[in-house]
Amino acid sequence: MSASPHCGWLVVAIACLVFESGLAQEPLPTPPDAAAAAAAPLPAAGDPPPMYIADPLSADGFAGIPVGLAADMLPNWPRWFAGANGLVMTRTLPSGAATMRPVNGVQLSTSNAAATWPGGVDLHIGRWFGPTQQNAVEFIYWGVYGIGSADTVTATGIDAIPQAAGVMVGGTPASAFLDNGRAQQISRSDLVNDVEINWLYSLWERPEFLSRDASEPSRRFNVMWLAGFRFFELQDVLTQTSFPGGSTPGTLDFGVATNNNLYGGQVGAKVDWRLLPSLRLSAVPKFMVAGNSITNTTSLASGSGTQAMFASGAPVNVHSTLGVFSWLGSVDTSVAWDVTEQWTLSLGYRVVGVGNIAQADGQWPPAITGPSSISGIDAGSSTIVHGGFAGFEGRY
Repeated sequence: MSASPHCGWLVVAIACLVFESGLAQEPLPTPPDAAAAAAAPLPAAGDPPPMYIADPLSADGFAGIPVGLAADMLPNWPRWFAGANGLVMTRTLPSGAATMRPVNGVQLSTSNAAATWPGGVDLHIGRWFGPTQQNAVEFIYWGVYGIGSADTVTATGIDAIPQAAGVMVGGTPASAFLDNGRAQQISRSDLVNDVEINWLYSLWERPEFLSRDASEPSRRFNVMWLAGFRFFELQDVLTQTSFPGGSTPGTLDFGVATNNNLYGGQVGAKVDWRLLPSLRLSAVPKFMVAGNSITNTTSLASGSGTQAMFASGAPVNVHSTLGVFSWLGSVDTSVAWDVTEQWTLSLGYRVVGVGNIAQADGQWPPAITGPSSISGIDAGSSTIVHGGFAGFEGRY
């Protein structure tokens, strides 16, 4: 019996499948180099790349530290600081205005009410921020109160300046007090208030922590920049008291109260130089161009408080306002003794110059004839407030 063609093809197909299965089960040879590499140990880990940030749990630092600074390289200084100083200050005065006509070669003026050296207070508090403690915010207040004195002239026939024709004081003409008087007194009472909020940026170390170790010298000089807001008030009050001659009872008070309120942004610096291991020289210059809201009140009343009246029936009490731009520059120079890292004692001198302001001396009228004669404000003068300070600063 002859084989069918289909059987021949079937035998060939089965033979091919058996051959292919044998090839698939035959193991592949292992390259000698790969086997050696698998048996060799892994290389040791090297140093991390430069931009690597350390493990937060490691002793070298944490992810919040700027790259390149380890924890033991960051300053561990007290962040809060606060201090207080006592002040003794005075100020310069403008040319005086006459307050009486000359009598026997004697004439009183507003400059006879001289500026004195009263006391005041200076307070500050602030805090440093950031891991390197280069930024801080500070609040400052200082003030001096009662700058001024009084002077009196006693003579026969004193005619006051200003005169007030037609003005009545409780039914009595003002001229009965102002003409032919027996005495006159001029007094001054000024005050200064200063409020500041400043941002500080230290270029290098904080000045109180400059190196004291001669064997490990470091930078002995430090500069801080500052910028902030400042409010400065100068109030100037002059009071003339006339003592009438004859039978007129009581006294008559004429007052001029001028107030300058400067406010605006300021810039400045703080420069420290360590002269000795615990002794620093310091200078703090500041400057601002400020808006100045000026007020002036002029009034006339008896010593008992009875208000003088114009012939129109209006009170002799006029309030005026004016807005101008003024400037202010100040500098504090001091010697600081860093007793410890927590305490510093300081002694210094402060100078504050203020320009384009109004002062009471410049508002003194030659005569009182109506409300318009004592209204308005004359600005454009200047003054220098200056004096010494001594105190301490604590850090915690």
